[in-house]
Amino acid sequence: MSSGVAARRDAKKLVRSPSGLRMVPEHRAFGSPFGLEEPQWVPDKEHHCRRCGRCFCDRCCSQKVSLRRMCFVDPVRQCAECALVSHKEAEFYDKQLKVLLSGATFLVTFGNSEKSETMVCRLSNNQRYLLLDGDSHHEVEIAHVSAVQLLTEGFPPGGGNARATGMFLQYTVPGAEGVTHLKLTAGEDANASRRQAAAWLAAMHKAAKLLYESRDQ
Repeated sequence: MSSGVAARRDAKKLVRSPSGLRMVPEHRAFGSPFGLEEPQWVPDKEHHCRRCGRCFCDRCCSQKVSLRRMCFVDPVRQCAECALVSHKEAEFYDKQLKVLLSGATFLVTFGNSEKSETMVCRLSNNQRYLLLDGDSHHEVEIAHVSAVQLLTEGFPPGGGNARATGMFLQYTVPGAEGVTHLKLTAGEDANASRRQAAAWLAAMHKAAKLLYESRDQ
């Protein structure tokens, strides 16, 4: 794809909805797969939550919180329950999304192949593709990922969580029958590289949860 076509696909526009200003994609089909649709509501004397669309009194819907999954430019009014969820999601956008965009190095196995390739895996800037670069180049459309399984091993001394060592992704390829899969395995080289890979795996696991929520909306 040429840079000009890609730029047009990633273009955004500022729109005013009943709930506030939103910076949305020029083409709806090219929006982030983690996004949520703005709920429909009818203006009345009560206040409504911009996330769930339900109506509340002023006291129960007084918090204004950032809602990036709906592309709002400014913090918007939300009920206490939704505000708590949005605060937790802010960590993904402020920290984990940056980890996904930076990428990490893994041994990648495609399908049932017995060969693995060392590749840098990262999320594209428009959040729509998983990019894998090594001796070859592969792209997986995030919207077509159907299953994500975090692979772990062992427990650290003194207790705690098991260590993430890899990830299994199942996805479909447009125009192809059935599903395919790939496996990411963190290398055993430098500690810094392992930490980066573990952070990337945790961030991708969180991204998968947001992806499923967007589909179930």
